Amino acid sequence: MALGKIKADTLEHSTAGSLDTQYVVRGSTKVWINAPAAKNSINDSLNVSSLDDDGTGDFGLHYTASFESTYYCFSPGVDDGGTTTAVIGCDGTNGTYASGSADFETFYVNSSNNRTMTDQYSFLMFTGDLA
Repeated sequence: MALGKIKADTLEHSTAGSLDTQYVVRGSTKVWINAPAAKNSINDSLNVSSLDDDGTGDFGLHYTASFESTYYCFSPGVDDGGTTTAVIGCDGTNGTYASGSADFETFYVNSSNNRTMTDQYSFLMFTGDLA
């Protein structure tokens, strides 16, 4: 069975108008992950090859397919289990990360210490051009 291609510069809907395909290609989520923080495991993901444990509240995420450059964007989220407010951020030199991986740390909002990860979850989504 031969596989075919669909080539289009524009997608058009009968009532909603049209959209340039570059909005779909460039604006779609390329990596996402839902991970329980204490278990160093992955509940579900897209384009994630592995997750490593770099210490309390500190983890590395490795992509199956790398980004074209290091100038991609991520949107973080943390479920703190209702105990306190937490935040997640990139753990890179001057806020940068690699095209094939990124390191992250989670913190209490009112503390500079890494948070103790117990029943919390990390949620991350990434957009950008894949290599």
